[in-house]
Amino acid sequence: MLDHATLAAGLEGKRVAFRSIPVVDLAPLLSGTDKTVVAEAVGRACREVGFLYIAGHGVPESLIERTFAEVRRFFALPQARKMAVHMRNSPCHRGYYPLFEENTDPDLTADLKEGFDIALELGPDDPDVAAGKPLHGPNQWPEGLPGFRKALEDYYAAMRRLSRQLLRAFALGLEVPEDFFEDKVDKPLAQLRTLHYPPQAGHIEAETLGCGAHTDYGCLTILAQGDVGGLQLCNSAGEWIAAPPIPGTFVVNIGDQMAHWTNGLFAATRHRVINTSGKERYSLPFFFDPNYDTVVECLETCRDADHPPKYPPVKAGEYLVGRFNATYNYRKG
Repeated sequence: MLDHATLAAGLEGKRVAFRSIPVVDLAPLLSGTDKTVVAEAVGRACREVGFLYIAGHGVPESLIERTFAEVRRFFALPQARKMAVHMRNSPCHRGYYPLFEENTDPDLTADLKEGFDIALELGPDDPDVAAGKPLHGPNQWPEGLPGFRKALEDYYAAMRRLSRQLLRAFALGLEVPEDFFEDKVDKPLAQLRTLHYPPQAGHIEAETLGCGAHTDYGCLTILAQGDVGGLQLCNSAGEWIAAPPIPGTFVVNIGDQMAHWTNGLFAATRHRVINTSGKERYSLPFFFDPNYDTVVECLETCRDADHPPKYPPVKAGEYLVGRFNATYNYRKG
């Protein structure tokens, strides 16, 4: 049993009522019965918080539980077996990375977490793979784990469908055609990341957290937290607010590229993870990012004479590669 952890000043996440991070029921959107009400609620949460919980999402609890079970099996493997599928063996940033490999906040030493990533499975006959386009290719899979690949691929497919539905709600809330994002995410740089955070004990300083303070890089993130908390988000006053798990929900947050599309109207909110639960923490973030060649630039509905574009246009894939190069040790030569 680990000793109780104590946090340095500024690391404590304040406990607030759940209503401070909105909960939105997606069921009327998914059924098509009341898209407008859902789009308004989602849009309000994206503008005011940059985070929301979603209920009524339609993803079977059995699939979520099966995926978590397989993820726990993977992270329990001997280190040598996990290192056999290290990201450095992948030409397209897929596979395992150990503790302290990623540094999401350059001011910190490293992140106290290990992960395993998959993305869109593409074979050698795919034209983007054949052309050597970054981040396109096959996934790596560990040997001797029957059921692991199937669970992750099923979960990935469910998250991809749900992400497209959320983007339809975003579009309605931004007063652009409902299918505006469709041709920009039909071959997405979407990553399913599986994470394991060991518990932290003793006195914790900001130099090593489970995950340092950062904003996500793409369109949106859908997070399954499991039953162990630790996620905190930073509000506009600079206060860190705890976002504990709510059964039956996912956490959704805005990434940098959606903030760029919306001229900052939809907020990319800084967040971090500190696991002081005394338990192992597992989570499943799904990062839904645009096609590599999508040019992300300010929407017409998010600009006017008083609010000119804040961000220059950026190619989605190049931005993502740049962020990976800055945060993963193995990509720094």
